[in-house]
Amino acid sequence: MATKYKDYYQIMGLERGAGADDIKRAYRRLARKYHPDVSKEPDAEERFKEVGEAYEVLKDPEKRAAYDELGTRWRPGEEFTPPPDWTPGRAQTQGATFTDHARFSDFFESLFGGFQQTGRTAGPRRGPDQSAAIELTLEQAFAGSLRTIELATPQVAADGSVTIAHRTLQVKIPPGVLPGQHIRLAGQGTPGTFGAQSGDLYLEIHLARHPFFAIEGRDVYLNLPVAPWEAALGASLKVPTLAGAVELKVPPGSQSGQKLRLKGRGFPGSPPGDQYVTLQIVNPKIDSEHTKNLYRTLAREMEFDPRAGLKV
Repeated sequence: MATKYKDYYQIMGLERGAGADDIKRAYRRLARKYHPDVSKEPDAEERFKEVGEAYEVLKDPEKRAAYDELGTRWRPGEEFTPPPDWTPGRAQTQGATFTDHARFSDFFESLFGGFQQTGRTAGPRRGPDQSAAIELTLEQAFAGSLRTIELATPQVAADGSVTIAHRTLQVKIPPGVLPGQHIRLAGQGTPGTFGAQSGDLYLEIHLARHPFFAIEGRDVYLNLPVAPWEAALGASLKVPTLAGAVELKVPPGSQSGQKLRLKGRGFPGSPPGDQYVTLQIVNPKIDSEHTKNLYRTLAREMEFDPRAGLKV
């Protein structure tokens, strides 16, 4: 029976000669992109299942070899019909048979469904690893936290059909996690077949934008507004850090854009990062005649040309 051919390489954005590591990286990237819990795409759940099906075939050398062999018999624009010598439900290549119990599309089922195995009994198989993204505030990433997350996980029913099951997990976030890092939760991925061990869950850390802190590596950056007289005369100011306020000495004659370092006040680590404070001189509002006169007096009394270096 003819079915719609699925180009698993195109679905994964891969060349046909892609290696195992390329396939795994592509799957993790696309699974994060289309994960129903985080994706904004209108067809995210369908694309998520499609990517899972492609990965199920391409990650397995025997399935991939059978798929590649049959793909040579298909031409773009044609419906795909398994050849007469192909037994639906028992995909074979070079004497190999397949024992997976995951039915996806009709195309997949026509090639790999049914799963009879010659000479041995279908056995348990570890579930695939699963990837998801988790967004933290800078404070949560800095100090660590306990987060509750909801996940969508493919589940294989007794009849071989695949459904999406939703579950809730409590995750302990260690202090000092950085954006792009992964937290591994052993055994929290996709369930295995026939009672086999579940795969692992990898949570990729994303950090929400902070109203005044920024982070690069383990260093934290802060723009600090200062009054003109604080910069000119020097001052001892309270400055926020992710661990609480500290005193910062602003040296006399400081300029706007000047950076001061608070050693060890960045993200935890070995060694910890630093916090860099960039001074930003802010002029007070001129909202009265008295304020204007103060500026006029300052202009008369000081011989100061901020543009002297331009030689104009």
